[in-house]
Amino acid sequence: MPNQSPSGPPMAASPLTVAVLEIDDYVAGIGWDQPARLFALVDTAQLRSQEPGLAERLGLSGDAPAGTLTPIEQEELPAGSPLDDFLGTIAWPDAVAGCALSVERLMLPPSAEATVPEGLSEGELTKWVAEHPDRQEVRMTVAVLRDGARESALRLRAKDSPTEVLTGSDLVPGLAEALAATFAE
Repeated sequence: MPNQSPSGPPMAASPLTVAVLEIDDYVAGIGWDQPARLFALVDTAQLRSQEPGLAERLGLSGDAPAGTLTPIEQEELPAGSPLDDFLGTIAWPDAVAGCALSVERLMLPPSAEATVPEGLSEGELTKWVAEHPDRQEVRMTVAVLRDGARESALRLRAKDSPTEVLTGSDLVPGLAEALAATFAE
């Protein structure tokens, strides 16, 4: 059962969950078949006090609850560069409290994983998954904070509705680890 109500995030949602769902909603509005999108997460109150012009352009007015995060989309990721390699080049300034990445992938249900042929190269495996009849397109939005907090949102293309978005902190652990590494000292 998804953790989001039709009217938005759960009332007790953490600021990180709210930010992940906001990014998911933003990217959903653009549509499918999009490149990966990277976001910096900044403390909204700090942004308003230190960068009032930017806050105004982003439509941030009024008082936000303490700890509210504002996602700021970064430049487009370089085409053709493996995501792991690109993430290894990122170093965030101190004002960035966290980061998030939204990326589309094909995935198989657990029942299909046992049928994966052994010894496939990465390219062969990608082709095999793309041709599998049970494959599903999924958009994963994963966010991490400097303090180690994590959150994810998964949206299946077959169930493309805000009420069908699944959230949880451990849904995409590998991607969360890669994002957390962008904050390593």
